[in-house]
Amino acid sequence: MPKFVIEREIPGAGSMSPEQLRAISQKSCSVLQNLGPQIQWLHSYVTDDKIYCIYIAANEQLIREHASQGGFPANRISEVKTVIDPTTAESAA
Repeated sequence: MPKFVIEREIPGAGSMSPEQLRAISQKSCSVLQNLGPQIQWLHSYVTDDKIYCIYIAANEQLIREHASQGGFPANRISEVKTVIDPTTAESAA
């Protein structure tokens, strides 16, 4: 299944308390459970005013449905085409 990066603009995200982050996570998991196995949340990165979420999903529409049902913004959804890391620099011999 395709992997997606979802950019969520949430002012003050980096200042959220552990309880607030737990509540958001619980809401997300509840919606995911209702949507079924065609969408999975891997993890998220919280910055000052945004949360970047990494999902595996059958399609972008499932990501949008999750955002709608959960009340989360999904300001930008980008499909990951490939992943690179330091080992990408190594030559294939």
